[in-house]
Amino acid sequence: MGGGGVDGAIHRKGGTEILEECKTIRKIKWPEGLPIGEAVETTGGRLKAKSVIHTVGPIWNGGIGGEAQLLAKAYGNCLALALKMKIRSISFPSISTGAYGYPIEKASRIALTTVLDFIKEHNGIDEVHFVLHSQHDLMIYEVALKEVIQTGF
Repeated sequence: MGGGGVDGAIHRKGGTEILEECKTIRKIKWPEGLPIGEAVETTGGRLKAKSVIHTVGPIWNGGIGGEAQLLAKAYGNCLALALKMKIRSISFPSISTGAYGYPIEKASRIALTTVLDFIKEHNGIDEVHFVLHSQHDLMIYEVALKEVIQTGF
């Protein structure tokens, strides 16, 4: 909680309010930590966003540990929680592709397929944004999006 990467950036920018709420959630509901693929909400603290939806993505283990299903579950549970909260616009980082080592070429296809399938099946979310680390990551997501659309997701 509040360490490095995207998580750390959210906590630094959003302030202590987010961390305190995470600690309360952990104490009450998830004493061992949020399981991979689950999602919870907190306040947005000092962020422009009213709320933050937190999830834990899988650590890449060569694809032999069900990482693809767990990554899809993380995106899907975030979207389901956003829908429940009546959030109409959501932004995602590229979950698990930083310190957790998930290859972005694989993760981008899972992320985009999961999001497109979800919004095709559910009404209520108008915008989904991917906030990516670099121009290179953006190019990978653009290629992946073309491929996902061509396969009919």
